[in-house]
Amino acid sequence: MHFSLLLFACALCGSTLALNNGLMRTPPMGWLAWERFRCDIDCQNDPKNCISENLFMDMADRLSEDGWRELGYVYVNIDDCWSSMERDENGRLQPDPKRFPGGIRKLARYMHDRGLKLGIYGDMGTHTCGGYPGTTLDKIEIDAQTIADWEVDMFKFDGCYSNATEQEQGYPLMSKALNATGRPIGYSCSWPAYRGGLPPKVNYTQLGEICNLWRNYDDIQDSWDSVLNIIDWFFDNQDALQPAAGPGRWNDPDMLIIGDFGLSLDQSRSQMALWSIMAAPLFMSNDLRTISSGARSILQNKIAIGINQDAMGMPGRRILKEKSGIEVFWRPLSNNASALVFFSRRTDMPYRYTSSLRQLNFTTGSYKIIDVFTGKMASLKDSTDFVVSVNPTGVVMWYVSAPARTNLNHLRRGQEAHRVAEENFIPYVFL
Repeated sequence: MHFSLLLFACALCGSTLALNNGLMRTPPMGWLAWERFRCDIDCQNDPKNCISENLFMDMADRLSEDGWRELGYVYVNIDDCWSSMERDENGRLQPDPKRFPGGIRKLARYMHDRGLKLGIYGDMGTHTCGGYPGTTLDKIEIDAQTIADWEVDMFKFDGCYSNATEQEQGYPLMSKALNATGRPIGYSCSWPAYRGGLPPKVNYTQLGEICNLWRNYDDIQDSWDSVLNIIDWFFDNQDALQPAAGPGRWNDPDMLIIGDFGLSLDQSRSQMALWSIMAAPLFMSNDLRTISSGARSILQNKIAIGINQDAMGMPGRRILKEKSGIEVFWRPLSNNASALVFFSRRTDMPYRYTSSLRQLNFTTGSYKIIDVFTGKMASLKDSTDFVVSVNPTGVVMWYVSAPARTNLNHLRRGQEAHRVAEENFIPYVFL
């Protein structure tokens, strides 16, 4: 199928309605505590890393001072284990008084003063996954209003300690309650992850009408095996998942673990590239105070971010699985551009993969290519063979212009980098 026809087909199947709160028209970006810091509440012995207001203020400082905010990383999200074990005398959730002595509203204003947004976590069962007070059906309205009163900007609603009937009622009710507060609050639902992630048990049309994003699958762990398992599940099920996503409604394969302990730099580039192809939320879970320069350069790659944030909001697909262990992924972008990822499942040595744009179903024409992670550029006719060398468990990622002329204006971020690249354009093919 030519990509023009595939794009038309995807546009038809991607007509799901989105939650009408005007938020998250591109995938949200920011920082989330869970994978890196879990439920560390030992502030006496581990004050720098425990779940406390100080941790979130530290991360806000790094986002606002180290160039992250300008790239779009604006959410600072609290996950589980933030609350007191008891509600207050009025039945409202309350933060742990020792670890969050200033309260959540003060913390939200700390974020807002720095051009950032605050997210917080809840659970629609009797308890959160960590054993803290949950939000049962009778508490949904008061908890939504409490979150709004605290000036929170995003709410993740988990599903531990609840059953299918309660979830079927609770997730739509929370959406309605959040909207009723009058405060714009992005809504992340974990509902599909508790129902197997796939139709018919999961109604993605309904999800797109009540949630801005949703967790479909298992929690990510700090390992390549975990990342690869998530990649496999999402692309093995792409026919069901890809049409569900679009502006204001996103599949969430979970956090970026780039900068932690479990991934090599090649594997880190693979996660960044494939999350960008999926149009996934980019929520880092790492320690921004100590992150390495290599991890930072991957996470701050302006072209990868621009691809992720493309305004058309159409997720990509895996289009080839080769016997050599190379897989090819493609995502349509605005202005008839696209992104390609060549991913190696091999673990032995770099593999030289040969193909042509024509073999990948690109239409006739001459294209300009930018290698996302090296910045190298080339011109390439659809009929010309190219060779890419892909490291084991690594990727080569390309931004591919519209045929016959380069149009990089759709990349919302990184325009200066693109201008410099255009000035230094090299008219030859990658070899």
